[in-house]
Amino acid sequence: MSSSNATIFVVDDDTSVRTALKRLIRSLGFPVQTFNSAQAFLEKEMHDGPACLVLDVRMPGTSGIELQVQLAEAGIQIPIIFITGHGNIQMSVKAMKAGAMDFIEKPFEDQKLIDAIHTAIDRSKKERAEQSERRKLQTRVDSLTPREYEVFMLVVSGMLNKQTAIELGMSEKTVKVHRARVMQKMQAASLADLVRMAEKNRHFSSKQNST
Repeated sequence: MSSSNATIFVVDDDTSVRTALKRLIRSLGFPVQTFNSAQAFLEKEMHDGPACLVLDVRMPGTSGIELQVQLAEAGIQIPIIFITGHGNIQMSVKAMKAGAMDFIEKPFEDQKLIDAIHTAIDRSKKERAEQSERRKLQTRVDSLTPREYEVFMLVVSGMLNKQTAIELGMSEKTVKVHRARVMQKMQAASLADLVRMAEKNRHFSSKQNST
């Protein structure tokens, strides 16, 4: 169930906890990097691959909750699993509302953290796949001229070539030319394919605006 290209980061000011977690995570086959503070983690070069962050809540200096906020503000998406020996309901609710994967109180069973890590890595892989698809789709949309984009939006809304021509004040023949270019630039094999791309583009845009 492990994946060598997925890295687990551990941030905890307790040396014994870091050592124990490092040993456990390595036994799962994951590369692991440990840090004794939030600042030390922020100073590292950001990982380009699936990952998750096992993060202590209370630490000297920047707390785990504060680090979560800083990562979100910087647009850094990484699933976070909080671990704490001083948890409370209010704190856990705040962390989960801010997007944390899990909130585990110390001491905990190894299997509970293992399950949380696998779930977090699965989410990280899914999010990275969506990001890659979003970038590719956006590149195709950006390649359209303003007029081609207008034709694109009208065609996927269900308008026929004749209706599109009337709407845009051009000949049906010109619409067909633009439509062919849209299909080519968007790498769409069919109208249904083009509609699916438009729906995905709307989904990605609405999702990005909500974050």
